[in-house]
Amino acid sequence: MAKDTFFQKKVTLNAGGKLIDLSRPKVMGIINLTPDSFYAGSRKQGIDAALQQTEKMLDEGADFLDLGAYSSRPGADDISIEEETDRLLPVVEAIAKRFPDAILSIDTFRAPVAEAAINAGAHIINDISGGQLDEHMFATVARLQVPYILMHMKGNPKTMNQLAVYDDVFAEVYDYFADKYHQLKQLGVHDVIIDPGFGFAKKPEHGYALMNRLPDFEMLGLPILAGISRKKMIYGLLNITAAEALNGTTALNTVALTRGANILRVHDVKEAVEAVKIWEACK
Repeated sequence: MAKDTFFQKKVTLNAGGKLIDLSRPKVMGIINLTPDSFYAGSRKQGIDAALQQTEKMLDEGADFLDLGAYSSRPGADDISIEEETDRLLPVVEAIAKRFPDAILSIDTFRAPVAEAAINAGAHIINDISGGQLDEHMFATVARLQVPYILMHMKGNPKTMNQLAVYDDVFAEVYDYFADKYHQLKQLGVHDVIIDPGFGFAKKPEHGYALMNRLPDFEMLGLPILAGISRKKMIYGLLNITAAEALNGTTALNTVALTRGANILRVHDVKEAVEAVKIWEACK
């Protein structure tokens, strides 16, 4: 594609009334309020555990915190909106009170949960389904006027592994983003971040194909989030476990930075922040 057909990439984000400059990569720390997320080290059940992890991640340099109360690991069981909300809202309220400057992202595909969390003090909606699992999500984001992380996935956490079939994974994911972003723009959503959805209806080879083509997503003109922390594309390749995959995660996060990632979504904030600093020193 000719160079002059590329869009200028948006590098600012308005979250909670703060203008965030994404031209310097940011780190998003994961806090899972679930008993069954795939990486046990990320599970922080209860307000006290979540507050301790929040303080640790902020001290280590996290720019955002991503809170999830519904496990999206492959094959995860469904839970009710009420259970997800009961797990999530007390923690959002407690963090917003204790750490009022923290920027909170909410990992949910349900519009009512997203809206309740924003009203409780959160700032960003992170939707693994890209609006596919709740037809009201896009309208809710538009009404709330909050940043939206648009991820690619097929099916749902129970079915996605069976749907990891592509003729051209990059082309399919790119077209998905172009279509969804058009819908969001039509509704007046201003801040959209794209996430290729590594590990979501993707085999490891699909993940590496997308990583290789990550710079080509720049044609959309949108910030890119890379969520690869401790995933199977790393630990499977290295024949280790998720608990042993920190070094591999840091290596692949560094690759993502070289290929245009604006946000690293990670379980291990300190190491990701260090990777960003070293990458910046080499520019």
